[in-house]
Amino acid sequence: MSNFIHFNGKIIPAENPLVSAGSRGLRYGDGLFETMRVINGRIALHYLHFERLFNGLAVLQFQCPASFTPAYLAEAVLALCRKTNIEKGARVRLNVVRGNGGLFDPDNHIPNVIIEATPLEAPAGIQEQGLVIDIYNTVRKHYDVLANIKSNNYLPYVLAALHANNNRLHECLLLNTAGRICDATIANVFWVKDGRIYTPPLSEGGIGGVMRRYLIENVAKQHAIREEPLTPEMLEQADEVFLTNAIMGIKWVGRYRDKEYSNQMATLLYNEYVKKLWE
Repeated sequence: MSNFIHFNGKIIPAENPLVSAGSRGLRYGDGLFETMRVINGRIALHYLHFERLFNGLAVLQFQCPASFTPAYLAEAVLALCRKTNIEKGARVRLNVVRGNGGLFDPDNHIPNVIIEATPLEAPAGIQEQGLVIDIYNTVRKHYDVLANIKSNNYLPYVLAALHANNNRLHECLLLNTAGRICDATIANVFWVKDGRIYTPPLSEGGIGGVMRRYLIENVAKQHAIREEPLTPEMLEQADEVFLTNAIMGIKWVGRYRDKEYSNQMATLLYNEYVKKLWE
C-alpha cells in the first residue's frame, strides 16, 4: 500500500480519513471506478479508460465541472505515481463517488476523486500455468443501464470472488438472469472453438472491459472475433478459454471442472497485441 493517495486535487498521506458516515459512496455505493496500468510514465489504453469513466459518470448523473477532464485526471494519476516513485510500473485505482447526503437529498452531484497507486511489474509473458475456474450461480446479473459500467455497487463480483477463494479457484464466471455466462469477477471472458474467437456481447450483462474492447478493435484485423452468447455447456465444448482485463492483459484458463484447455490462441494474442502495451 502506498503512503500517499490523491483526494480531490491534493496528494495527502494515505492514513488520512477521507469520508464521513454521510458519504453516499459509503452508504449506497454511489460511484464508479477505473483500474489502470501505468508503465514508463504513461497510462496504458488511457483513452479507453477515460471514455468508459465519463460514460459511466453520465449514466450516474454526475455534474462534472469544466475543469474535470480526462487530461486533468490523467495528470493526477501520473503525479501520484511520480510522488511515490512508481511511474515505471503501477496499478492505479481511480474511484469517483458522490458526496454526502441521503437517498433523495445529496449535497451536490460533483465528483469526489480518490486515487490509489501501488507498484506493479510488467509480466515477462503470458502465465505458465492455466487458471482453474468455475461458475458462481448464487447471484445473477441483470442487464440494464448499469450492467456495463464499473459501478462501486459490486456485490455480485464480491460474492463470486469469495466463492472462488473458499473453493480454491483462481476465478469464477458469473451468469446473467437467463443462465448464460456474462463475465468473470475481475475480467471479461473469451473462448476459442475451431480456430474462431468468441466473447459474450455486452447485452449479456458483462462489464465493458477496456482490454476486451482493445482486442475486439485490433485483433479483428487478423483474426475474427465474434460476439455470441455463451452457455455453460458451450464452455465445456471450447478448445480454449481466456480472461482479459487492463491489469493482466490476458490469462489463459487451464481447467473448468473436468474440462482442460490448450492456450495456443491466448499466447498468440498476448504476444501480438498485449505484450507491446507493457513496453
